[in-house]
Amino acid sequence: MATSRAALQSSLRRLGRPNAPSKRNLSSSSARHDDAYEAEKWEKITYLGIATCTILAIYNLSKGHPHHYEEPPPYPYLRIRKKDFPWGPHSLFERKHEDH
Repeated sequence: MATSRAALQSSLRRLGRPNAPSKRNLSSSSARHDDAYEAEKWEKITYLGIATCTILAIYNLSKGHPHHYEEPPPYPYLRIRKKDFPWGPHSLFERKHEDH
């Protein structure tokens, strides 16, 4: 009877005692897979966006555009120069050939 009594008490203790705490599933445990998926998704979107913008830029720049520049009328009062330039009558970037 003592052995059956001890067995009964040990089984009651196990039933009354809370089980070992179960592993909690926090958001970080399942989110690791989701984070990797999201990172890959946005990486692909970024590369696709870069390629699309590059193609559109090349297309727009290769088309050219019209120049609607008209020559101004030759008014006599435009570009009047009464004073010499500080560097002389020659152009600023022209080499001066002086015979010495």
